[in-house]
Amino acid sequence: MSGAQRDFPLTISLNVLEHLGINLYSNVPAVLSETVANAWDADASEVRVNWNKDAGTIVIQDDGIGMTPDDIVDRFLNVGYRRRDKQPGMTKKDRRPMGRKGIGKLSLFSVADVVDVETIKGGTASAFRLDAAKIRKEIQRAGSGTYHAEHLPVDNTDFLVGTRLTLRKLRRRQSIRTSAGLKKRVARRFSIIGAKQGFRVFVDDDEIMPADRDYYDKIRYMWTYGDQEDVRAQCKNIENHECRTRNIAHDELKVTGWLATVRKVRDLEDQDGADDRPGDNLNRIAIFVRGKLAQEDMLTDFPERGVYASYLIGELRVDDLDQYDGPKTRQDEDAATSSRQRIVEDDPRYRQLHQLVEKELKHIQARWRELRSREGLEKAVNIPEVKRWLEKLPPQPKRKARHWLGRLNQIRIEDVDEQKNLIKHAVLAFEFYRANEDLRRLELVSDGDLEATLAVFRNLDVVENSLYGQIARQRLEIIDTMRRKVDKNALERVVQEYLFDHLWLLDPSWERVEGTEFMERRVSKLFEDVDAKLTKEERFARLDIRYRKTAGQHVIIELKRPERIVVTAQLVNQLEKYKAAMSKLLAAQERVHEPVEFVVLLGKEPPEWSNVGGKGRSIDLLRRIYNARIVFYDKLLNDAYEAYADYTKQRQHTTYLEGVIGAIEDYAPSES
Repeated sequence: MSGAQRDFPLTISLNVLEHLGINLYSNVPAVLSETVANAWDADASEVRVNWNKDAGTIVIQDDGIGMTPDDIVDRFLNVGYRRRDKQPGMTKKDRRPMGRKGIGKLSLFSVADVVDVETIKGGTASAFRLDAAKIRKEIQRAGSGTYHAEHLPVDNTDFLVGTRLTLRKLRRRQSIRTSAGLKKRVARRFSIIGAKQGFRVFVDDDEIMPADRDYYDKIRYMWTYGDQEDVRAQCKNIENHECRTRNIAHDELKVTGWLATVRKVRDLEDQDGADDRPGDNLNRIAIFVRGKLAQEDMLTDFPERGVYASYLIGELRVDDLDQYDGPKTRQDEDAATSSRQRIVEDDPRYRQLHQLVEKELKHIQARWRELRSREGLEKAVNIPEVKRWLEKLPPQPKRKARHWLGRLNQIRIEDVDEQKNLIKHAVLAFEFYRANEDLRRLELVSDGDLEATLAVFRNLDVVENSLYGQIARQRLEIIDTMRRKVDKNALERVVQEYLFDHLWLLDPSWERVEGTEFMERRVSKLFEDVDAKLTKEERFARLDIRYRKTAGQHVIIELKRPERIVVTAQLVNQLEKYKAAMSKLLAAQERVHEPVEFVVLLGKEPPEWSNVGGKGRSIDLLRRIYNARIVFYDKLLNDAYEAYADYTKQRQHTTYLEGVIGAIEDYAPSES
């Protein structure tokens, strides 16, 4: 084996070095893809990528045809060398070359400052070093743009044919997390890797396999174009497959590949990136040309998308986007951008592809809705009580109910508890719908048909009782959760934030706060006026005060600081001011007879309550004169819990509908 002595000059401008070299790519897998593509063009059968973390190097070696010294100068170091013009047609292994513009080798400087090249062809070995810093310095010094590569000894060249690249001084921002992540990212950039294609790629001696793409097992519904049996065999969890070859074929544009949806949106969340960036965006339609990724995502070109698109993934192979195979073949415009990372959107072939894909997406959207609806109904009837509820419905309402339950699965909700809530609310909503339909039919019932009228009212009672029973259970759960999960020291703050908008904690009869925006503004101004008359001590003791109107009466709630001790006399003094101000405000609106209730929330009992009869006198005074009552932070939740617990205990029976709702809440679906 002889060594090369020829000079290796590289002629390049600083602008080309910066924009088509150092700044061309932003991640390691994209750069490695260029070297893998070069190995494919060199008829290699194997490419091995080894990442030495300790040495801080990446070594890429192939067993392709290699390069002679003349090849190095005329082709490798010739920036912009158009391989297909000089070496037209297929390779000796009958491969369609991927390279076209002759700039891919510059991408190495995107991840490394130094690149060592060793290559052997015809028994002649060559080795040299390219140093980005020295190239830049030489260009700036001489202005000629010619850099002479540094010769390296060939004694360490321990292979007989092919090329080895060693990337040194890796950029920190291009650090790689795991070899597995690198395998995955490289696997996703090629459709020709594997023994079947005679092109095997290894990362740290571990061969890249189709399964390394790490999404085939997540595919659920699939639409294929052309022969995709190899891909189909990788997808172990497909529930629906549809061959669409005839629907996407076109005289001038051949498209193969597949589109698919996954079970859950989070299945497309790729957490294991191969470098400092997050993982790949898998919610995409990738475009491959000549076996190599040409555009990572076409899906973003379709802004008007439904929920189904969040579950979509696909790979389409469109070799017609690159038809040029040398001067003797039909010349075509290059459809790829200069960065080689996407297709030119104005290219007629891409516009044609866009139209074909748009048509397919509309079909997929309709089928996805249909399939998801079918699955949604299956989920619902897996709950035995829901199935029995459906079976009891008359034929026409049953069809509507099945449709309602099925459509729930088209909503992007994947939490099991939220899905059960949807089913529960759908059942209740449908029962209200039926009740309203019954009320409309009452117009057709004869005056003497009392039994038909009573049947409608009984159905309304069932729905109403079921709904309120559901409300009571939910409130018990809320209170119980607050008591169990909130630290005692923080409980007051939780109650304060929740209380004003959920007055049922104070009184179960206070169901809804009435629309009182105008009165709230007036009363807020009133509070400001009253504040001016309070002592400094009184203002400091108060934490907050709010006004609400509910159940036909005006309610003023004052929160005292939990740690403050307040005597009844102080409360009377403040309440007198609030009462007088409210009376004046209501009189001005001619609403003087509307009741006003005051609620004072305390952390500690007034000290006089410890005196004999002191508690009773205090409570009676506040209730009789001011219609006021004291509530304590630590008793508020207990009292509310007991009020709703008493309601559920006093009910003599549970309606059939409540049984259905309870079964939905208790249902524990198996993991799928």
